[in-house]
Amino acid sequence: MANMGVLGPAMLSLLAILLLSFSWQTSGSSSGSFIHCLLNHFQPSSHPISAAIFTPSNSFYSSVFKSYIRNLRFNTSTTHKPFLILTALHESHIQAAVLCAQKHNLQMKIRSGGHDFEGVSYVSEVPFFILDMFNLRSIHIDVESETAWVQAGATLGELYYRIAEKSKAHGFPAGVCPTVGVGGHFSGGGYGNMMRKYGLSVDNIVDAQLVDVRGRLLDRKSMGEDLFWAIRGGGGASFGVIVSYKINLVRMPETVTVFQVAKTLEENATDIVHRWQHVADKLDKDLFIRLILDVVNGTNGKKTGRASFIALFLGDSERLVSVMSKSFPELGLKKSDCNETSWLQSVLYWASFPLGTTNDVLLSRTYQALAYQKRKSDYLKKPISKDGLEVIWKRLIELKSVMLTFNPYGGRMAEIPAEETPFPHRAGNLAKIQYAANWNEAGKKVTDNYINLTRKLYSYMTPYVSKNPRETFFNYNDLDLGINHNGKKSYQEGRVYGIKYFKGNFNRLVKIKTKVDPGNFFRNEQSIPTFGNDSCIISAQLQNTLGWDSLYMSYLNVP
Repeated sequence: MANMGVLGPAMLSLLAILLLSFSWQTSGSSSGSFIHCLLNHFQPSSHPISAAIFTPSNSFYSSVFKSYIRNLRFNTSTTHKPFLILTALHESHIQAAVLCAQKHNLQMKIRSGGHDFEGVSYVSEVPFFILDMFNLRSIHIDVESETAWVQAGATLGELYYRIAEKSKAHGFPAGVCPTVGVGGHFSGGGYGNMMRKYGLSVDNIVDAQLVDVRGRLLDRKSMGEDLFWAIRGGGGASFGVIVSYKINLVRMPETVTVFQVAKTLEENATDIVHRWQHVADKLDKDLFIRLILDVVNGTNGKKTGRASFIALFLGDSERLVSVMSKSFPELGLKKSDCNETSWLQSVLYWASFPLGTTNDVLLSRTYQALAYQKRKSDYLKKPISKDGLEVIWKRLIELKSVMLTFNPYGGRMAEIPAEETPFPHRAGNLAKIQYAANWNEAGKKVTDNYINLTRKLYSYMTPYVSKNPRETFFNYNDLDLGINHNGKKSYQEGRVYGIKYFKGNFNRLVKIKTKVDPGNFFRNEQSIPTFGNDSCIISAQLQNTLGWDSLYMSYLNVP
């Protein structure tokens, strides 16, 4: 990793010469002027911005770019690279990036952990630079007030570790992958195995710091409730640069219990999965049972279907077995299947580390499952019949390389109104479905094949999932749903995927975006659009359907 120390005058001059001599396609003069702007912007002497600038002429550029690429699809020789990476060391560096990029009309991508499945935070088809947040990772835990401030560049593993370091009685509801960055995860919803008890990450955020399009560092009070609402589930990168979030910690028991039980088709998996659909969202709020459907080699040498049930229970094994015997006896859970442990160790268990692994593994930023990936998502509104499950098993065995993960709803998720945050997928859902394909072979032909397999399974699932719209999860970004070219048809293009991600909340997000960033500076391939020029040609039928008449008039009255 790069040396972040202060550069002397001679080295700074040499850096400036190297930077100014670099050009990327037709953007050379713009990038040189942009760098001048960054260097001349106000910055504290303790954090010179020169130490945060990396271009292809810098020997550390490649390692900085690649270190937070979590999907190998976007780490190839043909991947478009940024003309510059700014690894912000201070809030003033973010402010400089925002103001200078606007001045020189440059595309900015914002990266925290790099786990977005489509590489939207670090890849672009147009000349661009990356504002990388990984250095801004401080975490301040206040056990007395049961709150914490966590910067956007911190990882979930770091957050969990620091909470447990201060208190064995607290935790936080968020994702199960420790190397996910806080910034993108929280701003898109924040989904994890305690959501049935405590909701999403965004349901436990009480303040935030954000740099807006004018370069101002705002908190909840100064940004206002509308913008604060938008960045808790609507994607922070559409509205500004999230610097940090203030969260409410949640109470954790001293002992939690985890288990993983697998059943093949020959072991009555279809009947057990059918029953899971009827009970998973109605179980005790302390119990979360994830279901994974995949394909394995059977005892007869042929492929067979497998259903894996992975659980977190906020309590001891004796109570868990009692709950399961009453509510889900079909799984046949025994006390010997259960592992009692601490909450922090359960985090490691869910991240596929053996129980007993040292907790400091959570501080590692090395992603353990590096592979080529494709993801899609759906929402299950009602149980799939046994006949339907048989069809799905058949399709899975045909495709071989794609698996389905069902995350159950109910509990707290059914109690929070859909309009409370931009994340709308609340009551009425039995589970969220993730489609996952992972592969290790390089090459366009191989990649196209696996992506096509994932799309086929997605198509096969159409009869069983949500409709009008077919809902999807924003944190599982999927460019198959539509791409925004951020031109004259930005609103029309944005609505195609926006309604699927945000349903009725898309209307309010567009209004807020238009107010706080009317020039659409904060943009990417699936960002929230502004009303823009194309809003004028929305048909009367569409306006009546979505209620845009009153919404647009409201926008016109925005000061």
